Formats: sequence, structure tokens, C-alpha cells
Amino acid sequence: MSQSYQDRFVGTRPVAPAHAFDVDRLAAWMRGHVEGYSGDLSVEQFKGGQSNPTFLLSAGGKQYVMRRKPPGTLLPSAHAVDREYRVITALANTDVPVARTYALCEDESVIGTMFYIMDYVQGRILWDPALPGMTPQQRREIFDEMNRVIAALHSVDYAAVGLESYGKAGSYIERQVARWTKQYRASETEHIEAVENLIEWLPKNIPADDETRVVHGDFRIDNVIFHPTEPRVLAVLDWELSTLGHPLSDFAYHCMTWRMPPEQSRGLAGMPLAELGLPTEAEYVAEYCRRTGRGEISQTNWEYYMVFNMFRLVGILQGIAKRVQLGNAASAEAANTARRTRPLAEQAWRLVEQMQKQ
Repeated sequence: MSQSYQDRFVGTRPVAPAHAFDVDRLAAWMRGHVEGYSGDLSVEQFKGGQSNPTFLLSAGGKQYVMRRKPPGTLLPSAHAVDREYRVITALANTDVPVARTYALCEDESVIGTMFYIMDYVQGRILWDPALPGMTPQQRREIFDEMNRVIAALHSVDYAAVGLESYGKAGSYIERQVARWTKQYRASETEHIEAVENLIEWLPKNIPADDETRVVHGDFRIDNVIFHPTEPRVLAVLDWELSTLGHPLSDFAYHCMTWRMPPEQSRGLAGMPLAELGLPTEAEYVAEYCRRTGRGEISQTNWEYYMVFNMFRLVGILQGIAKRVQLGNAASAEAANTARRTRPLAEQAWRLVEQMQKQ
């Protein structure tokens, strides 16, 4: 799972020595490639250990964001800032709010690695889906806007916006189940019966309702920037996991918020939704269906996508657990995160058992 924008876009610091580059060369490149660029360039780095170093650029009274590949030897498919640039640019003339992009630089001689420039969008990042401090009406409006945005994304004609080669069409779930099974096996640290059950059950029960749309891969409340005062999303962030895939799988990932306990992952499970003014999961799904023009989602299919996303998250958590074991992620937070692996796998398997009883 990609790093949270909580670290990426809140607060800056001087550029880290490991990520330093020739600012004058970047300024010269921007003068030739960034429309409206003028003035003297100053550079700060956003805080946090994100996978792609991100910088705040200021010049001529305007601010930009630069995302670059980190220097050094990288995995072949990792840090694909060119893919981020491609999808954000393609979505610019749709109903999906994204930052304006200016240019992609694939010439590594400029700053040492590939990078792209986009607008710096100022607004609110909301971290807690329970939205403390807001009124019930404000909470309703925030959730309705998130629903509108993900429905808009899944309504985009990917071929019409030039994204027909952005991923493989069809069989997304089948490929994802195989991928996350492989990922889990590569980082397995203990035998978990629930995971073994899921690995056997998931490939045999893939729903037949195959569809292909642009999927975000990590659509959460803290991966969008809201207007400073209005319940309006100004930009969807964090496109590192985006591809062509199944929209209901992407939407179910977003809806895991309703299944997760607040103390573990800032979820809404057990929260007094009506009192807070928040929709139930069923209400939120129904509104998405209305917006995307689809009929009611089969409950069996919906629960499958929920189980699959829990399994995907189990694979991610297991990777963290392996790094903790190897001493590569020794923080207390990483260890606590890793401990969620077994309970989440068992929760997912309980869902399967409930489905089998119906």
C-alpha cells in the first residue's frame, strides 16, 4: 500500500542530501516546459518517507509539486511516476477532480531521475472518517462528495481518454488473487489457517460479472484534498496503484471503512452512524449504484469483493510483518500494524463462513 499523503503533503523541510539535485538545471527546464513559469525557483521537500520523493516548488508567486523517481537501483515496475502523470493528465477533462499537470521529464540528465510537475492544490486532508468536530450535515455532505467522485472515476470511458493500454482488460480479480497469494507466500512468517482457507476459496468463487474501468487502488478519505471550507473534492491523490481493473473491487476497498474498527485503522465499525449523520454501508452502496447507473449489486458478489480486499490487505500487512521480523521495519507502529494480519484474515474467513450459511 502506498504511503499516506498525511506525510507527503503536510509540512516541508529542506531537501534531503540523498535527494538533492541541481536547482538551476530544473529551473531552466521548467522555463522551457511549464506554461506560465517565471521568477526564481525555491525548493522544499515534503516530510515523510514516501516511495517517490515529492517537492514543493515556488516561483513567481506560484507553487507547484514535483514528483520524482528516487535515485539508485529500483525494482523494474516500482516508482512509476510516468504512469501517475499519464492517468492524472488523462482524467483532467472528466468529472474526476485532479491536480493540473504541466510536464513529464524522462530525461534523467536534468535532475538525475524521471519526474513530473503538477499544481500544488491547497485544501483540507481529512484523516478520520468519523469526522470529529463536524456537524451531522457536514459529515453527510463530505461522504456524499466522496461517493460522487469514486462513481465519476468508475464512469470514465477509459478508451475515450486514451487509457486503453493503462492495464489489462478483464480477469482482474483472477490476476489479483494470484498476485497477492504469491506476495503472501513470499513474506509468510507463520501458519495462519484462515489465510490458507482464503487462498483455496478465493480463486474458486470469483464472480462472473467481469468489468473493466480505471481503478484508483487506494481510494480513502485521506487520499483526497477537500476545498478549505466547502464539501468539495479539489483533487484525488495517490495514483500509484491505479490501473485498469474491476470497479466493484475498487469500491469495496473504499467501503472496508465500514468493516474496520476505529482503534485499528480509523474505521467506522461499531460507530453510531445515524447519530453522526453518516450513511450506512448499504446506503452508501445504493447511492454509488444510482450514480453509476447499475442495478443492485448481488450480496454474494459484494461480500466476495469485500473478502478479496481484506485478503489483499492481509498480504500487505504480512509484508510489513516480514520486514519487522527481518529488522527492516523496527518501529513500534510497524510491529502493531503487523499484528493485524491474523485478526484480519480471520475476519475475512468469518465472512466466507457467513456467506456459505446463506
